[in-house]
Amino acid sequence: MTRKIKKVAIIGSGIMGSGIACHFANIGVEVLLLDIIPRELSELEKAKGLTLNDKVVRNRLVNDALTASLKSSPSPIYNQKFADRITTGNLEDDLHKIKHVDWIVEVVVERLDIKKSVFEKIEKFRTPGTLITSNTSGIPIKFMSEGRSEDFQQHFAVTHFFNPPRYLKLFEVVPSAKCKQEVTDFLMMYGDKFLGKTSVLAKDTPAFIGNRIGIFGIMSLFHVVKEMDLTIEEVDKLTGPVIGRPKSATFRTIDVVGLDTLVHTANGVKDNCPNDEMRDQFVIPDFVNKMMENKWLGSKTKQGFYKMTKDANGNRDILSLDLNTLEYRTKKSAKFATLELTKSIDNVTDRFKVLVGGKDKAGEFYRKSFAAMFAYVQNRIPEISDELYRIDDGLRAGFGWEHGPFQIWDAIGVAKGVEIMKAEGHQPATWVTEMLAKGETSFYTVKNGATYYYDIPTKSQVKKPGQDSFIILDNIRKSNEVWKNSGAVIEDLGDGILNIEFRSKMNTIGGDVLAAINKGIDLAEKDFQGLIVGNQAANFSVGANIGMIFMMAAEQEYDELNMAIKYFQDTMMRMRYSSIPTIAAPHGMALGGGCEISLHADKVVAAAETYIGLVEFGVGVIPGGGGSKEMALRAQDLFHKGDVQLNVLQEHFLTIGMAKVATSAYEAFDLGLLQKGKDVVVVNKDRQIAEAKKHAVLMAEAGYTQPIKRKDILVLGKQALGMFLVGTDSMEASNYISAHDQKIANKLAYVMAGGDLSEPTRVSEQYLLDIEREAFLSLCTERKTLERIQHMLKTGKPLRN
Repeated sequence: MTRKIKKVAIIGSGIMGSGIACHFANIGVEVLLLDIIPRELSELEKAKGLTLNDKVVRNRLVNDALTASLKSSPSPIYNQKFADRITTGNLEDDLHKIKHVDWIVEVVVERLDIKKSVFEKIEKFRTPGTLITSNTSGIPIKFMSEGRSEDFQQHFAVTHFFNPPRYLKLFEVVPSAKCKQEVTDFLMMYGDKFLGKTSVLAKDTPAFIGNRIGIFGIMSLFHVVKEMDLTIEEVDKLTGPVIGRPKSATFRTIDVVGLDTLVHTANGVKDNCPNDEMRDQFVIPDFVNKMMENKWLGSKTKQGFYKMTKDANGNRDILSLDLNTLEYRTKKSAKFATLELTKSIDNVTDRFKVLVGGKDKAGEFYRKSFAAMFAYVQNRIPEISDELYRIDDGLRAGFGWEHGPFQIWDAIGVAKGVEIMKAEGHQPATWVTEMLAKGETSFYTVKNGATYYYDIPTKSQVKKPGQDSFIILDNIRKSNEVWKNSGAVIEDLGDGILNIEFRSKMNTIGGDVLAAINKGIDLAEKDFQGLIVGNQAANFSVGANIGMIFMMAAEQEYDELNMAIKYFQDTMMRMRYSSIPTIAAPHGMALGGGCEISLHADKVVAAAETYIGLVEFGVGVIPGGGGSKEMALRAQDLFHKGDVQLNVLQEHFLTIGMAKVATSAYEAFDLGLLQKGKDVVVVNKDRQIAEAKKHAVLMAEAGYTQPIKRKDILVLGKQALGMFLVGTDSMEASNYISAHDQKIANKLAYVMAGGDLSEPTRVSEQYLLDIEREAFLSLCTERKTLERIQHMLKTGKPLRN
C-alpha cells in the first residue's frame, strides 16, 4: 500500500506544537491543531459576558498559541497565507475528528502520565493503520506505548523535531519495539523528501542522538572553561564560525535555547544513563546552578550568559557574565595567535589540523575539547546508533555544525586524534584500534561521487544509504571538473548537464564568475544539453562584487565600469537566449546580482529557504545587471485589458525601491521574483541540484528551442514617470526618504517607465538595458552613492544618507 499524507493532527499547541503545525502547512498538508480547554475565563472574556461553554473560549488556548507562533520571528511559516491550511480545535469537542487524519503527532508537555492519558483518549477515535508519533525528547517509548492496542504499537514511533521546526533540519525517528519496518521506512523517507529534513534513525536511549552528543559537548565545555579559566567571549570565539559552527557559538546559543532546557536535558542523561563512562560531565556546575537560582535563563528572562542593556543615550550595550564573580561586565575582545593562522584558510576542514597544533591557550582548548568529544562519540556506538554517520548527521542537522565529530576526527587524522585523546587521558575504543590496525585510515571515503563510511561490524567501507536522490558537489568537484578559474568550477553532472559552481568569497559575482557563466554556456551549447547555476555553500550569492565597483567609481574609470556592467548584462541575456535550457538553483541569500541570475534563467529550482531580492538601493544604485529591465518586463507581461496598468508597474517598482527580500521561496512568487507555472520549490536543499538536473534533462529532451529576443515590451513613458516622480517627491517632503533616496528612485522610475516617451510604446529588452546601465553609471558618479558602498564594505550594513 502506498501511504499518502493529506491531513495530520497535532495534539498540543505550545511553541513546538504550533511550529510543527506550521511546517506541515508549509508543505501543503491540511492540519488539525488541538489543545486543552481553559479552566477559567480571562478578564477580557468576563467583560464580554462570555462563558466557559462558548466556542471562542474553549478554543482560546490553541488560537492564542497559534497566533503567537505566526507573529514570532523568524517566521515558522513560508507564507502567511499558508496558515489557512491549519484548523484549530480542542481535545474535548474536536478529538473525534482525528479519525479522518493520516498521521497524529503528540506534542504535549513532557510528563509520562499526561502523555499516557492523551494516548488513551486518542485510541478511542484513531482509525486503525493511522500513524501515531510522539515529539518527546526523552521519555522512553516503551513506557508511552504501554497498554495500547497491537495496531497502535505497530504504527507508533517517536518523531523528534528540533526547535524551530521550519529551520532546524534534524528529524529523529525512533521506532517502538513493535513498530512495523514499513512504518519506520515511511517516516524516514517522509522526513527527507517531504519535510525537507535530515532523517536520522535513533535508538530508544535518553536524549536520542542529537541532544545526547550535543549536550555532552556543551557540558564538557563547562568543565574545560573552569579548568582553563576562559571567559565566555573566548569560548564563543573558539567555538563559532572558525570551526564551522553558528555565529551564536556556545553561550549565545544557550541563551537562545534557554539554560533551563539545557539543564533539564543534562539531568535526564545523568539520571537515566548510570553506565555512561562520562556521566560526571553531565553534573551541573555550581555557576550554572547559581544562574538557575537567579533565573538568568537567557533571552526568555532578558539575561543569561549575556545581558542586553541601554546606556543613558539609549544605545544598546551587551554585557557578559564573569563566570568567577557571576557579575556582568563590559564585553571583552578575544584574540588568539592560533586563530590568526587560520584566517587565510577558507576551507573549514583544513583548519582543524592547525587548530589542534596551536601552541597557545586556543590550541590547548581544542586538544582538550576534541579529545573529550572523540572519546565520547566512539563509545556511543552501538549504544545510541549502529552507524557512525548517523551521529554526524544528527549534530550537523540539529546543532548547525558544518562537520560532525567523526568528520572532524577525520580532518585531524584518525591516528592523530587517538594521540591527542591519549595525551588527555582518554583511551581509544577497541573498534578504533582495530580499524587502524587493519590499515583503514579514515571514517569516510569518496568513491565515484558517493560517500562511504566505516562500518564497524563488517570492518569495511560501506556506501552511505539514501544518496541516490542527492548530488554532492564536494564529492564530484575534482573527478568531474570540466573547467575552472579563480571564481567558479564547471562540473559535469552526467546526462549532458553541466553545473557552474561559484567558489568566490560569499559567492560574490565578479569578472571571473561571469567568465565562468559564459564559458559554461559555450561548453553546453557545443557538447552538452543543459546548464545549471548552483552551489552548496551557505548562500547562493550575496550579489555583485561591490568592492570592484567602488574602486572603478572612486578612480573615475567610467569607461571600464560601463564595460563591466555591460558584461554583466550581456551574460544575463546569454542565460536567457542560449540554445540550451539554463536553470538557476538559488538557496539561502540570493541578493542583487544573485537574484538577477535567477530572473534570467529559463527556470528556477529554488530551495524553500531562499531569501531573494533586489537590494541595490542599499548601496545607492539601481539593479544594473538586467534586474530593473526584467521587473519592467514582468510588470507588462501582467498587463490585462481593462486593468489599471500603473498599479501593476508600481508594485514591481516598490519591490526594488523598498529593497524587498522574500523570506522564503514561496514569498518570492508574491514579489514577482519567481513565476508561477515556471519556477519550482524544493523543500530539502540537499535534493536541490539533483532536482535541477532532472528539470534540465526534461526541458532538453522535450525539445528546447532558443527563444527569440523580445522587442514587444510595452512601456508607459511619461504617464508612469509622472506618477512615480510625484510619489517620490511627496515621500521626500514628508521625510520618509532622503534626497539621495529620491534621486535613486527617480532613476529607477525613468528606467521602468521606459524613459520620458510621450505615449505608451513597444520597446526591446536592449533599449531598457541601455537606459538601465546609463542610470546605474550616473549614480556611481554620486558622492553619496560611494559613501553607501564604502559603508557597506566596512560594516556590512546599509547607510541611509
